[in-house]
Amino acid sequence: MVINKRVNIKRYKEIISVFAKHGFGLLFDQLGIFDYLKMGKKFSSDEGEDDSAKLSMGERIRLSCEELGPTFVKMGQILSTRPDVIPSDIIEELKKLQDSVHPFSFDEVRTVIESEFEDKIENIFMEFSEEPIAAASISQVHCARLKSGEKVAVKVQRPGIERNIALDLNILKDLVHFIENHTKYGKIYDLVGMVVDFENTIKNELDFTKEGENAETFRKNFAKDGIARVPEIKWTYTTRRVLTMEYVEGIQIDDLEGLEKAGIDKVELARNLATSICNQILTDGFYHADPHPGNIRVLADGTIVFLDLGMVGIINESRKKMISNFFIGVSTKNSKIVARSIVDLGEMSERRNLKRFEKDIDKMIDKYIAMPWSEIKVVDLFYEVFNIAFVNEIKIPREFAMLAKTLGTAQGVLEKLAPDLNTIEIAKPIAKKLMYRSFSIKNVTDSIKKNALNYRDAMDLLNEFPSIVLGILEKFEDRDYTLQLGIKDIDKIMKRLDRNFNRMSLSVVLLAVSIIITGVIIGSSQSASPGSEMYFVNVTALRIGLGIVVAIILGLVISMFRSNHF
Repeated sequence: MVINKRVNIKRYKEIISVFAKHGFGLLFDQLGIFDYLKMGKKFSSDEGEDDSAKLSMGERIRLSCEELGPTFVKMGQILSTRPDVIPSDIIEELKKLQDSVHPFSFDEVRTVIESEFEDKIENIFMEFSEEPIAAASISQVHCARLKSGEKVAVKVQRPGIERNIALDLNILKDLVHFIENHTKYGKIYDLVGMVVDFENTIKNELDFTKEGENAETFRKNFAKDGIARVPEIKWTYTTRRVLTMEYVEGIQIDDLEGLEKAGIDKVELARNLATSICNQILTDGFYHADPHPGNIRVLADGTIVFLDLGMVGIINESRKKMISNFFIGVSTKNSKIVARSIVDLGEMSERRNLKRFEKDIDKMIDKYIAMPWSEIKVVDLFYEVFNIAFVNEIKIPREFAMLAKTLGTAQGVLEKLAPDLNTIEIAKPIAKKLMYRSFSIKNVTDSIKKNALNYRDAMDLLNEFPSIVLGILEKFEDRDYTLQLGIKDIDKIMKRLDRNFNRMSLSVVLLAVSIIITGVIIGSSQSASPGSEMYFVNVTALRIGLGIVVAIILGLVISMFRSNHF
């Protein structure tokens, strides 16, 4: 095999070496990666291999990702949203991947900002803190003041990160294509699809204007309920690599002591958070996909502020209805509704598995019937659904897996604030409201407008139908139309009919012969005494008749055998 020329061979080998050091050398050897890269198999003698044996697979994957840097840290974080394809023990380790890394220097920050705005940093900001308040794998955040005196947070992209990620993406694509074309694993898992999803996600995160647009969408959506908000984006000071936003002074949502000092009701806060997330998912179809405590602040009046809006989930109208059905089915303990919603969400290879799927869901629901709502963990519920779907050959869409991860992360926050509160209780009335709204006059009218083209096609068909029928009748009248009917397996049917007919014919002949012989015998016995001349004539006629009959029967039988119709 020839290695992709766009790929930096040194980095390629570095990636393989790091994974081999953390205990995956034998796996790469079995996949043929070492031969593919013409690398020596040094993993067996590597000291790290022995140390890795003491760690779980999830820990080894996490350590490898952390050592390899931003691309692999992000990839691990995104894979932690895929409980439909990644085992739960590995997911728990991948969730521990943090963006916290060593910050880059202020000189590099200055270079990025001045390059983006083509001006000196002193001409753009009144003040700019040289020490970052947060550092991540892709960017870091600094406090600053605009010329107006307003305090802002400035997110600056790490220098060279786009080039490094593009390089690593090329390596990942090349490896995945090799695995897909040369191993059985590529046929079992949609590795190419997973890399494409990852590429789209990380490219969106690298373009800070996308995050700014996400913030604008959230701002409009949050205005409806008034319980949450996002920082205001300062578009004049925002580019692809620099994002400037309102600075939010707030309490981190898992700072229980800080919340108590501020006099904020934790149960009410938990209910508002759950309501906001459920509204984002079921009503808006646009939700924050990473609501961990570090991304949520609480203002003094209890208002929730969502930060870091680069990773979002989007759900279209039809999927929103299906997910609403899922929550209604779970909350009402109706296995049929749950099963149908999952089938509609995914792709079922064979509909004949539907009854079995419903029975499996029914067993799962039975387990939850006796449990109080406070003990039902939504993420565990989703994991069980994923396992049942997998057994019944139902493919779970990526957005549903991301939704499960989001709700699981949110539930972790809710458990700290109000252990007795459950997301399903909050989701149920919102889901019902969505269902009722789908039957409103406005929605029906919108549906009619949306499908106007289909109705127009139907009217065109109705208008053209009489002329189509008239044309067919004219062809019949002009004898210019041939109607052909076909019967499946007609040859087999004809052979069977021939055999039955031949057997029936043979039976009729034998019956006729039997009647004739019987008549001759009876006639001979009545009209001639033994030894008389008439007696000899009758016996001779009988012998001749029998000979002729035997010849006819033999000819008929031979003919049937030859034609293979007996």
